[in-house]
Amino acid sequence: AFVEERSIFHIMIIIGLTSWTKVARLVRGEFIRERNLDYVRAAVALGFPKMRIAFKEILPNALGPVYVSATFGVAGAIVYESALSFLGLGDVTAPSWGAVLASGRADLNPWLVIVPGMAIFVLVIVLNLLGDALRDALDPKLRR
Repeated sequence: AFVEERSIFHIMIIIGLTSWTKVARLVRGEFIRERNLDYVRAAVALGFPKMRIAFKEILPNALGPVYVSATFGVAGAIVYESALSFLGLGDVTAPSWGAVLASGRADLNPWLVIVPGMAIFVLVIVLNLLGDALRDALDPKLRR
């Protein structure tokens, strides 16, 4: 509603600007959790500067959950964009599964509803499974 000329670029920017707080909250929580671990206390005891501890010690260990959250965020952004296009608020010049769903619903064409709906479903499920596998691969507690 704020942007006069709708484009897929503007939609991506708006989705990114409205969803960055989730990632920031996750990173903050990871930093708070990590700063109480023994390796951080050892770095403090050795006299390392706080910036080095934050960027060289804590940040690499806190990025695992951020990568997992990113895969879920991409899946959510796809669903958001499809929903906006379905409602007619997306970019009318860009091809979108949501717009195809809306035209199939308006024309009562079941193939224009089933195929893009299943494509959205499969893509979101694959991204969620990828995020779950990435979480399992990056979780140090599951390593043997």
